Amino acid sequence: MTTRLELSGQGLTSLRDVSLPASLEVVDLYDNQLTSVPDELWSLTGLRVLNLATNRLRTLSPSIGALRDLHTLDLGHNELSTLPEELGELSGLTEYLYVSDNRLTEFPVALCSLGRLKYLGCTDNRISTLPDDLSGLASLREFRLYGNGLTELPESIGTLSALRELHLRRNRLTALPPSIGELSELRQLDLRENELASLPESIGRLSKLDKLDLRWNKELREPAWLADFEARGCMVLR
Repeated sequence: MTTRLELSGQGLTSLRDVSLPASLEVVDLYDNQLTSVPDELWSLTGLRVLNLATNRLRTLSPSIGALRDLHTLDLGHNELSTLPEELGELSGLTEYLYVSDNRLTEFPVALCSLGRLKYLGCTDNRISTLPDDLSGLASLREFRLYGNGLTELPESIGTLSALRELHLRRNRLTALPPSIGELSELRQLDLRENELASLPESIGRLSKLDKLDLRWNKELREPAWLADFEARGCMVLR
């Protein structure tokens, strides 16, 4: 019984001649020239890992919502400007969702329904705002949002109580909400290349933080508690 299909880097422009047996659990189509995938792919309801990264996909079928056993999905490095709402129905998506380096102008609200997801990469898009309510991402441990156009974060960022890494490099943030101090499990906070002039005092309560990167915020006034961070072993990069 065939459970894996690995066709990365084959220069494929279509899957017309590729067999997709119903027993497949892993499909790897990374680094091809695909502009679309056949509807047959969405009927593989036993699929657990799907890698469509580094192709030329511009749209994604709503039928992807049928892949309820999927725990890992890589859609990075394509030409997607929107994602179907049905992504929010992937209740099995627990490990990894990567939609970086596409053409997204809005953060897909449907992703906030992925309450078991641990890793979410949305870097290098054109996202300027986040949804007001992020609390549905309750299991998220790593959130990567660098290389967008974010000017602010919602107060609900503080509800992501499992978060260990928050990467916000190369945005346009001018301030951070005080609720960021509620991220009690946070280990890494990357704020490089923003427009921050100050930091909320609540960050000083992040007792597990071991790396704080503040480089290339030209107007930033350093708070007194940074010295306390360094004294307890937190790496502060200025």
